Amino acid sequence: MEIIDKKSIAKILEEYISDLSLKQIESLIETPPPDFEYNYAFPCFKLSKILKKSPDLITQELKEKIKPIEFIESINAEGPYLNFTIKQRPVLENIFEFKYDYGRIREISEKMDKLRIVVEYPSPNTNKPLHFGHVRNMVIGKSLSNLLEYKQHDVFQVNLNNDRGIHICKSMLAYKKWGHDKEPNKKSDHFVGDYYVLYNEKSKKDSNLDKEAQDLLRSWEMGDQEVIDLWKKMNKWAIEGFKTTYNKFGIKFDKEYYESELYLKGKEKILNGLEKGLFEKTKDGAIIAKLKEKYNLDDKILIRSDGTSIYITQDIYLAYKKKEDFNYDRSIYIVGDPQIQHFKWLFAILDLLGFKEDNYHLSYGMISLPSGKMKSREGTVVDADDVIEEVENLALIEVNKRYPELENDEKKRRAEIIGLASVIFYLLKYNPIKGFVFKPDESISFEGETGPYIQYCYARIVSIISKSREKITTDINWDLLSHEKEKFLIKQLVYFPEIIDTAENTYSIHLIPQYLLSLCQAFNSFYTSCQVISNNKELEKARLLLIYCVQIVIKTGLDILGIKTLDKM
Repeated sequence: MEIIDKKSIAKILEEYISDLSLKQIESLIETPPPDFEYNYAFPCFKLSKILKKSPDLITQELKEKIKPIEFIESINAEGPYLNFTIKQRPVLENIFEFKYDYGRIREISEKMDKLRIVVEYPSPNTNKPLHFGHVRNMVIGKSLSNLLEYKQHDVFQVNLNNDRGIHICKSMLAYKKWGHDKEPNKKSDHFVGDYYVLYNEKSKKDSNLDKEAQDLLRSWEMGDQEVIDLWKKMNKWAIEGFKTTYNKFGIKFDKEYYESELYLKGKEKILNGLEKGLFEKTKDGAIIAKLKEKYNLDDKILIRSDGTSIYITQDIYLAYKKKEDFNYDRSIYIVGDPQIQHFKWLFAILDLLGFKEDNYHLSYGMISLPSGKMKSREGTVVDADDVIEEVENLALIEVNKRYPELENDEKKRRAEIIGLASVIFYLLKYNPIKGFVFKPDESISFEGETGPYIQYCYARIVSIISKSREKITTDINWDLLSHEKEKFLIKQLVYFPEIIDTAENTYSIHLIPQYLLSLCQAFNSFYTSCQVISNNKELEKARLLLIYCVQIVIKTGLDILGIKTLDKM
């Protein structure tokens, strides 16, 4: 078995280039634009500076020195670039042999370092339902976890429930005043959220409500049993509602943490740090971390002058707790970019405390809908469930148009799978650092850069294969795969393991949906030009193998993204 990727090209070059390390050579290798026939290009500009020769001359010398390699079709010198074209056969043979392991082929053949990685997401507040912003968090967290597991790491998915504080007491106070001991008459987290909205409406007319909410918080902190019972009941409703949404996305946590169980131990960490001289106390009694000199960060209050803790307090203890629970090598926090500064402070404070573990904040931009930004206090928040339901309804309309004869249950099943694919793919196809507007109508289209487009491509391949009576095998006439559309499609298949590697190493999950779009576009271009099922059975067998390999790669990519496939759309 030959591994075919950028690293394998770098290893070839390493034999002939003593002035650069393998890692340096690999970093220089480029993937050419789609209209070039070759797969990889090595520019010789850097070597030119080292060897004091023209890059064109170095390219020619390397071409003449390199001995024939089994999986290389050709090596061409073109100006300052040395271009490599990969043979088609080993690519398709690898996919056929390894199937869904094709994207982790190097892990199978080489001893790889397996890491223990904790991924923390989506960390909701228990006073309202998950909003649509949480959905981006959830699909990033879930797909990243899927990717890391696919790449053979031990992954632990955890969630922090922010279940205490003044915002929780606001929904509790509204229920206490106007809830009349009602049980939820709708999805339970939505029921709780209604009282948070009600509180904010009432507080505009009654300024005393803020004081009552503060009194309720103090009663909770003092352990008033009646308040505690109400708090437990409403938190239970909220979390039960969350779990219904998590289940829809296939999310299961290895452990759930609760702010109410962490914040006091976080205060202990701060007080111990104060005793050791790591932190300072201000004149009014607050405890602060001085971070300017060592970390070039503004000072950070850790405990207020009245002795109450703030959000970062519990995060400090949670870092220790996760290490204790999972003995992780790396801890990843999936949190939106408004919290970038928070995590700079957190990691600096943990370092001050001597906690030298590998922590990483994976931030992402905010999303909005065509109607504008989401504001939960005014009750105009766009709930996650509402958007999902809207997209599923749009999917049902599409399924009805295409397959009116189907049973209603089957229509609904397909609509749910297509609708969820629409949401997940749309949210993941953008670089996480970017904010964008989510357009439900656009996301559900069976054409364009959408999840249903990828699903439809997969279903089309299933349909073609099912109509053929030929057995899929690698025992084919390889010379028959000579059409330019076939060559281009195989060229796209070459890059899948490399895309997976890059996504893993940089947490750039958006590379996978973008790759799947390119692959499916290449397949559709092939399909319009090259008939698969034909009287020429040798050609049919060759093309069946090709589209079968495409099917495997599409399925692998969608599985990582958390998107189900359909054999029929």
